[in-house]
This record gives sequence, C-alpha cells and structure tokens, in this order.
Amino acid sequence: MADMSLLILPGDGIGPEVMTEVRKIIDWFGSTRNLTFDVSEGLVGGASYDAHGTPLTDETMARAQEVDAVLLGAVGGPQYDELDFSVKPERGLLRLRKEMDLYANLRPAQCFDALADFSSLKRDVVSGLDLMIVRELTSGIYFGEPRGIQDDTDGGRVGINTQRYTTAEIRRVARSAFELARKRDNRVCSMEKANVMESGILWRQEVQWVHDNEYPDVELSHMYADAGAMQIVRWPKQFDVIVTDNLFGDLLSDAAAMLTGSLGMLPSASLGTPMENGRPKALYEPVHGSAPDIAGQGKANPIACILSFAMALRYSFDRREDAALLERAVEKALANGARTGDLMAEGDAKPLSTSQMGDAILTILNES
Repeated sequence: MADMSLLILPGDGIGPEVMTEVRKIIDWFGSTRNLTFDVSEGLVGGASYDAHGTPLTDETMARAQEVDAVLLGAVGGPQYDELDFSVKPERGLLRLRKEMDLYANLRPAQCFDALADFSSLKRDVVSGLDLMIVRELTSGIYFGEPRGIQDDTDGGRVGINTQRYTTAEIRRVARSAFELARKRDNRVCSMEKANVMESGILWRQEVQWVHDNEYPDVELSHMYADAGAMQIVRWPKQFDVIVTDNLFGDLLSDAAAMLTGSLGMLPSASLGTPMENGRPKALYEPVHGSAPDIAGQGKANPIACILSFAMALRYSFDRREDAALLERAVEKALANGARTGDLMAEGDAKPLSTSQMGDAILTILNES
C-alpha cells in the first residue's frame, strides 16, 4: 500500500497534456524506484464548471484537504471570460489556496546551462542561476480590509486596498524561508519597503526576530523591494532565498521568471501548515497559464509541470535524491538538444511535441 497520496487536477487548456507527461514520470518512479503513490484525479477550473457548474466542487476540495499533495495543471480560457466573477475558473485555484491555508509560495528561478542564451540577460549573468523566492500568499494587500471602490466627496471615486500583516503571518513565512535556506546555501534576503511603509517596518523587525531567536546559523540580509528588483536583473546569482510579502513577491517572482528564458520551464509550490503525518499541506503547479492558443496541438512544454512534481518529491515527501534525479534528467535532455517550440532558436531542427519531450526525459531516467 502506498503511504504517499497525490490528487491530480489537470484543469484546462494545456493542463491535461502536460499532466499526461507527469503521469508517465510518476509511473516510472513506481516501477523503477519503488516509489508508489495513491493517485486520484479530479476537475478544477473551467473543466469543473463545464461538468458541475462550479470551478471546484466541495468533494474535490475535501479530497485536496486529505491528500499529501495536490498537483495542478492550469486553469482558464477565453470561453469563460463572460462568466460571473464568482464562478470563473481561477476561483477554483484561489479556493484551494485559501481553504488549504497555503501561506508560503515557492518560486524557483533556475537557469539550465543549455538554455542560458534564451534569457533576456547575458549568459554570464544567468548561467548557473538557482534562486528561490518565498512569497507570502494569504495576507497583505490582496486580502486586507477595507477594500473596494467608492464615491469620493469631490464627486469622483476612490479605490482602496489595505496592506496588513500580523506578527504570526510574517513569522511563519519567514520560518519557511529559513528552513529552505538550510537545505540550500544557507542565505536569506528579506525584501520590503521599510523606508516608506509601516507594514514594511514590522516585516523587517519580525523577520529579524525569527532569525535571531530561531535561525541564527542562517545568514540574513535586508533589502528594499525596489532595490531588490534592480539587483535581480543586475546580478541575480547574489541571492539564495528571497522572502517577501504578497505584493512584492508577485512582482519579483515574475521578474525572476524571465531570467530563465521560458515560462514553460518554471515550477512552483504553495505550502501550508504540517498535517498530522508531518507533511505540509501542499499544492504544486507550473507557473505558465492554460495557453489556449496551443491547447490540444501537442506543442506545450511539459517541463514546468514535471519540475513541479520534482518539487513535490523534495518538499512533501522528503525524497531529495529522487527529486535531484528527475531534475538532472531534465537538464541532460535539454543539453542533448531536446526542445519544444518555446525553446527553439533560429536554425534549430523541428521541435519536439509535448509527448516527445516527456519521452526524452524518460529516456534519460532509464539510462540513470
């Protein structure tokens, strides 16, 4: 019997295509590495709306709360643009994040040497890059009250969003960053705007408190978020783990995403409080969207979704050797010239299809 459980939610657009390649990888680990998962599958986003009239059913939500990890493909598509906000596909993803209380979003920015020339920055700036952005995901300006648009006294209107953080919210995401750093290069840079925002002052003070009282062995530095954005595109390899709030994390992680050359290469993890078995509540998903313009054509790059599974191996199941094995297989396949359309340069041969890229990675795994 498997003691590791996964809920797979392929979703919309290219989600089912890339998830098919992940299922091949999961099966390989089961047959070759004796790493067996109890895998269930459900609907989310537009696929769930089409079947049930809601982007996430209560039954699927309950299952997500029970399993060790959720692996999601993508949600959304133009056919759902006119739906009421309450039932748009993205609401299914947001419900998962909210009800699972996934407060720490992990966004790695890793540049494989074979793809260094695809970055918008110079090769020497990005080659060998391996940084992690830890973004607080359940508080801050996206959730603070009061919020809304209302009439102003001068006859116009005013838009209101409130930046709000508590000690507990800051400390728990800081702990996530320090724990990650201990497994990497043991360095954390905390980013905020303590020079102009009271919430930034509190953020800096509380991160420093966690460091001084619980993680004095980890190197900690502080940086204003705007300076951090500049440094990410100036010399990103100076960073190991960056921890920041919801708004700045949203901006900084998207900036860091472009360092790697393609959104099709970027995985992510959203982690919450450990369950009774010690594993954190967890949702893993590629950073890319549903890409409806290429859905069903076999053109999608499955690597981001495959690397999301590698993150699940590392952070949910503590199988770091297996995660590294899969990551090396991806890197070697790329070094051997395996390319989907998003990774093609002028003069390259015909791109691989989604399934061919998955097979190329499996070939390397079989040789390992």
